[in-house]
Amino acid sequence: MSYIPHGVYMDKNRKNIVNRLKRIEGQIRGLQRLVESEAPCVEVITQISAVTSAMKKTGAAILANNMKKCIDESNENRDTALMDFQTVLFRYIDLS
Repeated sequence: MSYIPHGVYMDKNRKNIVNRLKRIEGQIRGLQRLVESEAPCVEVITQISAVTSAMKKTGAAILANNMKKCIDESNENRDTALMDFQTVLFRYIDLS
């Protein structure tokens, strides 16, 4: 486990998610540079595909790591909690 700059304690899973997001941020900046430099379309689309894949994998990791926590914290009512989680899951699936 490690600390982030603001002094908030993060477990290993959260740290891995933050690291994934930082890599994606770098990929986005690289993609912006490709567009600004008028890189060939195939290079731009390849990088867009890579960023999209990284985002999907990050979303899946967040869901997997937090599934029980999300349901437990959602509400006291089990049915409402399951519906809330379904909503989140369907929103995630809609991204693909």
